[in-house]
Amino acid sequence: MDKKNRKSRRVLGILIMALPVALFVLSLNVGSYSIPAGDMGKTLLSLVVPSLRQDVPQVHRDIVLHIRLPRLLLALAAGASLAVSGAALQALFRNPLVNEYILGLSSGSAFGAALSLVFLGRSFPPQPAAFVFAMVAVMAVLLIAGRPESGLVSLLLTGVIVSAFFSALLMLVEFFASPYALQSLFYWLMGNLALAGWRDLALALPLMAAGLTLLILLRWRMNVLSMSDEEARAAGADVRREKWLVILAATLVTAAATSVAGIIGWLGLIVPHLVRMAVGADNRIVIPLSAALGASFLLAADTVTRSLTSIEIPVGIFTSLIGIPIFLALLKKSKKVWL
Repeated sequence: MDKKNRKSRRVLGILIMALPVALFVLSLNVGSYSIPAGDMGKTLLSLVVPSLRQDVPQVHRDIVLHIRLPRLLLALAAGASLAVSGAALQALFRNPLVNEYILGLSSGSAFGAALSLVFLGRSFPPQPAAFVFAMVAVMAVLLIAGRPESGLVSLLLTGVIVSAFFSALLMLVEFFASPYALQSLFYWLMGNLALAGWRDLALALPLMAAGLTLLILLRWRMNVLSMSDEEARAAGADVRREKWLVILAATLVTAAATSVAGIIGWLGLIVPHLVRMAVGADNRIVIPLSAALGASFLLAADTVTRSLTSIEIPVGIFTSLIGIPIFLALLKKSKKVWL
């Protein structure tokens, strides 16, 4: 790569890393209730300067601190988690069509949320059940398929079987559900951040942060793991241990994000493609840039869905509608970008 291309990729990488911050500031000022920029800044400062609180209208504090801030922070964290998970699994299995839900996680999570919403109602939040059954589904795939190094085909087929099993259980739960419970369940399955609060962040953010940290630390090894197992061992990698670490970390962040945001598709498939087209296939760069672009993508999608019409569109529907044409366009351009 010549010097000019390296410089342009470096500049592009810096812009991608700065994009979440710019979108966060913009999104804070977007909503059905308009807050002047000066009042917005004063409201945020009142978090660290108590003397300013008396000058900030209570309605501004309620909207910014209890509605917009937790929602935007959750969008950033969930978007980064889903994108990094997809990028890591694509590198691990050497296949650009792999996504973060390949191991049956989405169907397991949906079943867990359905159990909670239908049979426990408001007495128990759906997030813990969704997270637990997401992990159960992935563990079932790994136990049935065997070792991660046994091959992609075995994991794919087992993932399809486990997904079908949990989908059947989900339909069974829906059959016994009341109309009110079905409405709540379908709203969750569509993927949305409308009800995001500080409790959701407290539940999911530590798990997402732990998994993301591990995947970012392992990004140096993903270049080795993306080679054949024989080449990786020759380079000094403990293939089995490191593949397990990547899979478990990717599962952790995806399960945590899905448990609080519902099923948001296409993010972990499209974002890594866009990053590789922009900066190449070096996972040392792809992983952190996927985190930044994934966070930006979901934050932008959520901002559009809550401001586009008077009736808020679930963000999972929006990402699917936008993601499908984007992915079709990428298929024609990304053939020479992969590894």
